[in-house]
Amino acid sequence: MSEDEAEEGDDERSLFEAPPMAEQERMVEAVLFASAEPVSVAELEGRLPHGSDPAEALAHLRRRYEGRGVALVKVGDAYAFRTAPDLGHLMRRETVETRKLSRAAIETLAIVAYHQPVTRAEIEEIRGVAVSRGTVDQLMEMEWIRLGRRRMTPGRPVTFVVTETFLDHFGLESARDLPGIKELRAAGLLDSRPAPGLAAAKDDEDDGQIGQSELFED
Repeated sequence: MSEDEAEEGDDERSLFEAPPMAEQERMVEAVLFASAEPVSVAELEGRLPHGSDPAEALAHLRRRYEGRGVALVKVGDAYAFRTAPDLGHLMRRETVETRKLSRAAIETLAIVAYHQPVTRAEIEEIRGVAVSRGTVDQLMEMEWIRLGRRRMTPGRPVTFVVTETFLDHFGLESARDLPGIKELRAAGLLDSRPAPGLAAAKDDEDDGQIGQSELFED
């Protein structure tokens, strides 16, 4: 084999070899830094060179950012850079206008979050009153809830689930880590009076968690 043929063979192999892991980390870091939304592993696989392992690169990158001012966090099935939780107070402005949800919207959001996937009829059964279209529309416009799969029951009613935007807002990895009364009030979504649907959770306020089975007791 001639020298030219050997070099050509090396070039062909290099086209199918994944970059070193350090370079893959840099690529993943660049994509996440430039993205306004969390990025999934599947999206990263589509962007990185053939043979790359974005899941492993993410694991290395996550460890690299431990203890830093910026953390690599998991939001649902995706990843994003976020300010370290203990430094969040530095990002707050002196004048912050908070947008409070109506009590109907808060109760509806809580029901969806803790009982998802849930249908409109089930929301109304738990609340004891009809759910207005405006309430659902507001939560969907905020991108805090979205349509889920249809139930395989008569009429095939559509269900509602919380979104990754909701999880990201509260710094949650999944819906299993739902906010309690304190978090909802800190976000400006609750006043000093707990909503009827959340009254049963008041005793759990010190723990910062709301038990699903207790949430809507009379």
